[in-house]
Amino acid sequence: MTAILETDHLSREVAGVRIVDEVTVTVPTGRALVVVGPSGAGKSSFLRLLNRLDEPTSGAVRFEGHDYRQIPPRELRRRVGMVTQTAYLFPGTLADNLRFGPLQQGIELPAKTIDALLSEVGLEGRSGEDVAHLSGGEAQRVSLARALANEPAVLLLDEPTSSLDAEAKDEIEKLILTVVRRNELTCVMVSHDLSQAARIADQIMVMSKGRVTKIGAVSEVINAEGVLQ
Repeated sequence: MTAILETDHLSREVAGVRIVDEVTVTVPTGRALVVVGPSGAGKSSFLRLLNRLDEPTSGAVRFEGHDYRQIPPRELRRRVGMVTQTAYLFPGTLADNLRFGPLQQGIELPAKTIDALLSEVGLEGRSGEDVAHLSGGEAQRVSLARALANEPAVLLLDEPTSSLDAEAKDEIEKLILTVVRRNELTCVMVSHDLSQAARIADQIMVMSKGRVTKIGAVSEVINAEGVLQ
């Protein structure tokens, strides 16, 4: 299967400490890789390197076979979209937020496209609503729709349900599964929840102290003892 995203000995050092240490992984097109591990393992730091929100100290990332340093950062972040733990929305309406990314490419999203994106995340008919009135779960839905508005090939998800209550967490997790499969997206997700990882992942990668300690099929990793210790 073709790899859309690859890392080769990817590392990042901050204040003399390697927070991501020699990570080499291949993410096949259309598959979901979920990264798990204890707090401070380097999971989110690794994710941020994948679309150059942070710069690596050494190593490389290849997107569609090309070193990602050959791709303009704005274009890279359009193609490799990201949804963070907390939904940081722009002031204004839901439609304003969805229009933002495409406008950076000189594209004006038609109203019908905005309506379709909001319908996909369960917010149909609310394009004119102000984001200030949204619940946490609704805001995360807008964040997901905003990422999809750029038509990404890869979706990065940094613990997208961890700040939500149990009901909203369940809803957003199911939504992510539906959206990723419907759009045939490649997905790299960080999660502290091993049971959630098992529901979403094709492969699980375990990190500890910046390094990969185990990577493999869900059943193989889940059955390993102490993967989150």
